[in-house]
Amino acid sequence: MPPAKTSDRKADFKSPSGLPRPAFASALSHDLTAPGAFPFTRGLHAGGYRSRFWTMRQYAGFGTARESNERYRYLLAQGTMGLSVAFDLPTQIGYDSDDPHAMGEVGRVGVAIDSLEDMETLFDAVPLDKVSTSMTINSTASILLALYIAVARRRGIAEDALSGTVQNDILKEYVARGTYIYPPQASLRLVTDLFAYCHERVPKWNTISISGYHIREAGSTAPQELAFTFAHALEYVRAARDKGLDPNVFGERLSFFFACHSDFIEEVAKFRAARRLWATLMKERFGVTNPKAQHLRFHVQTGGVTLTAQQPENNVVRVTVQALAAVLGGCQSLHTNSMDEALALPTQASATLALRTQQIIAHETGVADMVDPLGGSFAVESATDAIEAEALRLLDGIEAKGGALRAIERGEIQREIEESAYRFQRNLETKDTIVVGVNQFVDENESPRTDLLRVDPDLERAQTERVRAVRARRDATAWAEAMRALEGAAREGGNVMPPMINAVLAWATVGEIANCLRGVFGEHRDA
Repeated sequence: MPPAKTSDRKADFKSPSGLPRPAFASALSHDLTAPGAFPFTRGLHAGGYRSRFWTMRQYAGFGTARESNERYRYLLAQGTMGLSVAFDLPTQIGYDSDDPHAMGEVGRVGVAIDSLEDMETLFDAVPLDKVSTSMTINSTASILLALYIAVARRRGIAEDALSGTVQNDILKEYVARGTYIYPPQASLRLVTDLFAYCHERVPKWNTISISGYHIREAGSTAPQELAFTFAHALEYVRAARDKGLDPNVFGERLSFFFACHSDFIEEVAKFRAARRLWATLMKERFGVTNPKAQHLRFHVQTGGVTLTAQQPENNVVRVTVQALAAVLGGCQSLHTNSMDEALALPTQASATLALRTQQIIAHETGVADMVDPLGGSFAVESATDAIEAEALRLLDGIEAKGGALRAIERGEIQREIEESAYRFQRNLETKDTIVVGVNQFVDENESPRTDLLRVDPDLERAQTERVRAVRARRDATAWAEAMRALEGAAREGGNVMPPMINAVLAWATVGEIANCLRGVFGEHRDA
């Protein structure tokens, strides 16, 4: 193939977010601060990854608790440093596996968890006091954390020895994902109850992972991902402060979750801009002086929406580029998607390859030997400045109209994401955006894949029998007393976490607890 001519390329070079992309320049707009110094553009710590790598945390969960436990133990044996749990849809929205609403969804997109029995099976032989666990759960986050704490108690593990993260970011569910149950104000109350309980009893637990990932997956641009995520974060900080918590203290337990897509320079710059912007927001808007509470600690997942069902082997390349951008951007934790995830849940072989991608970056490339190795590059620094400025402009617009909660209620953030997704799809169809194997370099003779993971359709019946057996053998009097205590705390404004832990120890199920709270708070319905 002859080399491309100038006329073959677009004349107006911009990032995927529409920001100008200059060809070159000879000077930077400002001096660079050192890594570990406010506003932490170049990293949270002076040594970067020189003392320890980022946490290689693979996201997994499917079928029953037993099947997922086998995958977790395999991944730990292969060098995974932390677990990240995917729950099935009924668990995410508070229905037990035998509920009619759960029909056809049990164990499909994650693991089915109905009771303490399932949670104990899920973490069988996993040392909870030594392994960091992340749980991607939102509307039922309090219930799943209560189950996790109950497992620890039954093993004699102190709560203050537990470390990990619960996503617990309900606001993004209203704008990007949809697995909400209760109205926004009630959901915020559950979020802050969890904050307060962990502050007292589970101090090493990250009580929220404020997610830009799902915002980006829904179609936002990189600056929108930061702006909308931080708009939600400001609401959480205000709500926690109003509950009497000190931002200088609980700010240390805030964590974030971002996507990483394939535009390399923009993604590296996005993470650097995010660190700088969040530190400034915490300092200037909440008077936070504790450097650790100014830190933006974040997990990254490579872009699920960028994976293609066509020519899925190409996804290995996409994930590698995205993972490298996340590392060069200074993430604290990283999940690399498997190449077959556009077609099915990942096989064990593809999950292992995804983990090996991180290990090769860590041990063979040398990029972890230097802190912020791209710092000082005009391309990266100018993109960092541009993304920060655009994200701040969008954020200030939301704050000026009353904040994220009101913007969500008016549907404004949702509309902006939808419009951005529409623009991307239009560019795909006109080939202004090229996706290899999809709208260019297509293989018309590609054969369908046969080596995909299949979830056993009989597992729904077996899981249904398990949850019914739990209900049948529990002490009905202890269960009823625990449920009354939970309902009372919810109605009277008490912290729901202690009675919720007691309820799961009395073998209350996820669906029963969620329904108890539905009776108090009601359910959210889109206008």
